[in-house]
Amino acid sequence: MVVPEIETVLAWHAALNASDVDGLLALSSADVEVGGPRGSGRGAELLRDWVARAGIRLQPGRCYRRGSAVVVDERAQWRSEGGELTEPQGAACVFGVRDGQVVRVVRYPDVAAALAAAGLDESDDAV
Repeated sequence: MVVPEIETVLAWHAALNASDVDGLLALSSADVEVGGPRGSGRGAELLRDWVARAGIRLQPGRCYRRGSAVVVDERAQWRSEGGELTEPQGAACVFGVRDGQVVRVVRYPDVAAALAAAGLDESDDAV
């Protein structure tokens, strides 16, 4: 059985990977925090801009959860200027979920960094 927080995060991934920006925004709070190696910011417009600019695709793998915090082991790809997808790279994202919406998504270079940032560990393995 998939818990609601992970269900929300997986639906968020599906919308992102389908380039369904409206669906992605519906699954995200209006003041969603978006972060990564270049810093972080807030808001649905920032999320919309990030999706358009980054051309990122995230394939979720193992998930970890405690309360509203979800860490996802990811295979990340970006679109090049020519429209080609890059080779998959390992990454991990920390999601915060509240009332069926993503309120936070921050990308980290690996699962260990994401788990530490979220205050989770391997025992929080959910899937």
